[in-house]
Amino acid sequence: MVLALLRPAGKTRPAHRLVQPTGRERFFREQDTIVSKTDTTGKITYANRVFIDVSGYSERELVGAPHSIVRHPAMPRCIFQLLWEEISAGREVFAYVINLCKNGDHYWVFAHVSPTFDETGRIVGHHSNRRAPARQVLPKVEALYRELLAVEKRAADRKEGLRTSRARLNRALEPFGGSANAFAFALLEEA
Repeated sequence: MVLALLRPAGKTRPAHRLVQPTGRERFFREQDTIVSKTDTTGKITYANRVFIDVSGYSERELVGAPHSIVRHPAMPRCIFQLLWEEISAGREVFAYVINLCKNGDHYWVFAHVSPTFDETGRIVGHHSNRRAPARQVLPKVEALYRELLAVEKRAADRKEGLRTSRARLNRALEPFGGSANAFAFALLEEA
């Protein structure tokens, strides 16, 4: 793979992390749903045709890859921390997410992520349905995400950045009872 040749010797950074954002937005139809399933570590076990088509990755490239293969650098780490906390606790979560396509384009989604349970109630994976978001909510989401990213980048190190951005996110969620889901749906009601 050509991207692998660009990696410095001894580095194991995944090739998808070398994708540079183009700034071009990609859209999918309002009636379409992007669906994926992952194991408990976040490795993709299923990707539907819409996910494949929108992301630009083949099914072979997606299945077995970490879901972070589509992580856009404009996404604050604290959002994913919150998401993982919720689904690891057995709760569903709704969030606005900007994803990165294989070619560097991006696309926004309104994600509904939930844990998958076995017959004993143990979490065995995760299921995510993503729809096209209401366009009117994105300016508020983008402003919050820019602020959270700035907090993360100003910190002395990644750990401190995550801690301080999460504290800022928690303050933003206070008017919604601390709930990311209540925040997500309040934005929809305003739209």
